[in-house]
Amino acid sequence: MDRSSNEMAREQERQIELEMEQLVRQAKDGSARAFSMLYESVYGDLYRFAFYTMKQQQDAEDAVSEAVIKAFENIGALKKAEAFKSWMFQILVNCCRTKLKDRSLQEAAQGDGPELAEPDTGTPGADLGLSLREAFETLSDEERMIIALSVFGGYKSGEIGKQLQLPAATVRSKLRRGLHKMREFLGEEENG
Repeated sequence: MDRSSNEMAREQERQIELEMEQLVRQAKDGSARAFSMLYESVYGDLYRFAFYTMKQQQDAEDAVSEAVIKAFENIGALKKAEAFKSWMFQILVNCCRTKLKDRSLQEAAQGDGPELAEPDTGTPGADLGLSLREAFETLSDEERMIIALSVFGGYKSGEIGKQLQLPAATVRSKLRRGLHKMREFLGEEENG
């Protein structure tokens, strides 16, 4: 019985891979509909990554939109259909990096930081969301990217390292350090 369940799961995975390959081929041939279907499969993860990396809803939406446009324009560069999600994340990481750098330069010129949107505190669990967001704010831009790629993208340290051009050991170290900072902040919040 376990064997047939495993076989069914493998068959289902293979079917999804075949569908992805077909959609990528169609998108490379210029099908906006096929590209849209590919994009829909990763949108949630892309937006969550961008939101927690950029800290502001509008900036996250802008980064995702920019990444999608770049991806659509360059879909022909995608070599393997199964790499679509990773490829999209790489484009988004680059968009976020550029926007963070531009924002940093702009803030330095103006002498002030970004105003953060206040979350909906009337929603059950919103206090936890606020605390997590505040904890995330204590991290450097690079730590936020690493944690977001790990949590929202589901990437391993080696994959994150390739995207951010860092050694895997450095990624693991920064991931641990970032999570430790967040735990300390949340511990202080709970105790304070």
